[in-house]
Amino acid sequence: MRIFQTLLLLPVLAKVCAAQPLIDAPSFPQQVFFRQYFGKELPKVNLQPPVRLGDYIAADHLELSLRSYLELVMSNSTDVQISRMSLEQPRNAIMRTYGVFDPTMRMNFSATRAEQQPTSFLTGASVLSTLNQPYGVTYNQLLENGTRIQGGFNGARNSNNDTFSNFNPAVTGALNMQFFQPLLRNRGGYITKLPITIARSRYRRQEYEVVDDVLDIVQTAELAYWAVIEARENLKVQEENLRVSGTFLQRNERELQLGAISPLEIFRPKQQYATAEVQVTQARYALQQAEDRLRRQMGADLDPQFRNVPIVLTETVLPPEDDTPLDREKFVETAYARRPDLKSQLQALDIDDLQYKQAKNTLLPDLQLNGGYTSSGRGGNQVVRQNVFGGSQLVRVVPGGLGDALGHVFNFNFPTYSFGLNLTLPLRDRAAQANLADAVVNKRLDSLRARLLEQRIRESVLNAVTQVESARANVKQSQIVLDFAQKNLDAEQKRYDLGVTTIFFVLDATQQLTNAQSSLLRASVNYRRALLTLLRQAGTLLDERNVYVQ
Repeated sequence: MRIFQTLLLLPVLAKVCAAQPLIDAPSFPQQVFFRQYFGKELPKVNLQPPVRLGDYIAADHLELSLRSYLELVMSNSTDVQISRMSLEQPRNAIMRTYGVFDPTMRMNFSATRAEQQPTSFLTGASVLSTLNQPYGVTYNQLLENGTRIQGGFNGARNSNNDTFSNFNPAVTGALNMQFFQPLLRNRGGYITKLPITIARSRYRRQEYEVVDDVLDIVQTAELAYWAVIEARENLKVQEENLRVSGTFLQRNERELQLGAISPLEIFRPKQQYATAEVQVTQARYALQQAEDRLRRQMGADLDPQFRNVPIVLTETVLPPEDDTPLDREKFVETAYARRPDLKSQLQALDIDDLQYKQAKNTLLPDLQLNGGYTSSGRGGNQVVRQNVFGGSQLVRVVPGGLGDALGHVFNFNFPTYSFGLNLTLPLRDRAAQANLADAVVNKRLDSLRARLLEQRIRESVLNAVTQVESARANVKQSQIVLDFAQKNLDAEQKRYDLGVTTIFFVLDATQQLTNAQSSLLRASVNYRRALLTLLRQAGTLLDERNVYVQ
């Protein structure tokens, strides 16, 4: 008796032991439940404006270091927000897997009125009229250990015009409780929680993918930063070239007026000055385009107040001074330990193991132990008659109703016990065998993908190291070229002043100096880009830039 009475406490214990979902949702009968699920309002999406841009206003411009710029990118970038939102569906999937443990309650009531012709002389009416009104409440829940419990109360109220009825109306009730315990297939909390474990593993994999997306976003944003600096410095080089070309043009025009040079020699300085003007115009528009891309990265284009504010970047493009050789293998090992895409692929192997266990479970015989307990009762108006078959005289009516039935039920006066075993033996389950085979194939494929990714990571890291070393060497060579270009211009200028050369060679040396300055600028920026690529390939970019993904 105690065993079955404790079944009444199982729904309470199940509620206490059930794991809390990661996302709170209103449940019946909370007030917000009715407001949210019965309301007609559509969900509202309020997009927040960019933030913290005003913190970096200096005078009439935005003054940004690389660190402050990346802070704005992480705070305002739409790409970052989209990447973060991709975690919501895997998080919801975890809550969805908890749904198998959610209890359900079903209530029913019906009423049936029927009039029938009697088919037996024992029917105490010429036309039998009956009113049947069954009702019930059923509770159903799967516990985390795999046990399924069912309980409820069922009853009915029956009334008729049969003179032979002892109870009219008759009220019946029954309290029933059942349990079903798997003994082989689906046995234990580990198996029942496998979908939850798989969902959590997929959520961790999505977290790694989000970190990988953020790495790409930070790299793209920093490339935009250096593109603005390159365009800015290139504009300065071209403006200086325009100034020098204008100076030579003015000098040649004076010499032409004095008759020191032939009129044919004025066309080359004019051509070079016009070319310098075109290059300045192109550099100015290139800078404008680069700044527009920079504004989009940090969300400044979303706020009319900051769309056209001038931007001043404080980082400089200085040639690298560190000549320390790079340890190629150390960078490869760091990439193996830090790359989020590799972690995501390795997490897939964990998912494959869980799915293999899930598929293997379906091949087991389904053996279940079940038990039940029912306590029934009866009530209603008891009709006492005498001489039923000789005239059916009514003696008295004993009042009664649902209370009598419930008294019998909860006093457990009329119990019914049941136990049983159910065995479902799969003689051949090709679908389950195919699922198990697919689980093995998926793990092998993911293992091969992980190995292929490791090979690609190693190749990309080694290429990135080579690019950094090559960029460092190009900077040194560009410095040498610039030094010789400056010396050559100085020499040609002295020779021209002495009258031993023509303006053609001076202008050519000026153009060579401009080209050398541009080459050094490109080499320095390319070194920054190569170093950025190396940090990205090694997976340490976020740490180096103090960016944390939460």
